[in-house]
Amino acid sequence: MRQLILDIRPDAPPDFDNFLPGPNIEACAVLRDHAAGLIDEPVLHLWGEAGTGKSHLLAAWAKLAGAITSTPLPEPPVRWLALDDVQHLDADDQIRLFSLVNAAREGAGRILTSGPLPPSQLGLRPDLATRLAQGLVFRLSPLGDADKLAALHVRAEAHGLHLPEEVTRYLLTHCRRDLPRLLATVDALDTYSLSRKRPVSVPLLKEVLLQIQA
Repeated sequence: MRQLILDIRPDAPPDFDNFLPGPNIEACAVLRDHAAGLIDEPVLHLWGEAGTGKSHLLAAWAKLAGAITSTPLPEPPVRWLALDDVQHLDADDQIRLFSLVNAAREGAGRILTSGPLPPSQLGLRPDLATRLAQGLVFRLSPLGDADKLAALHVRAEAHGLHLPEEVTRYLLTHCRRDLPRLLATVDALDTYSLSRKRPVSVPLLKEVLLQIQA
């Protein structure tokens, strides 16, 4: 049964339309415009704690722009480049990214990077960190409880699942509070409810959490 619980449905491919911006609405709007070529600044960096949507937004931007997202990095010029967790680049790719950023500033491409911290605190080459910091830098903030509740209900409705208020409140107070984990728990709850032919309730949710944590 635990394997059934962990066999969680994959999310829909990330895009701007299925991202819940909450307090990050400005960053979301800028990224969408940037991918459409409507913003002059060629270099953007997203940072924030885990679960704030950095990877989702970067994937949405890359999808809209048709960007390269893999390493090792090519030599300039590159039209569109999206790099998640830029702090993990090796020394060679940091040198290449520095060249790509310089080329982008000369009109040859657009670049989006992300990481848990602003560029100056990522442990990158100082010259690369400086170049990234010269672009637009957005900090993504965690969703508040009201936004998380809305996201949980949207996810549940996509499964045809009714989430009683006491279940969502229990989720927010007894589970890891990052949104990906909460949404994955709703997916697991749906699977478990169907397999046991039982309605969603707090006792059922407790069983799911025990299965996940086992």
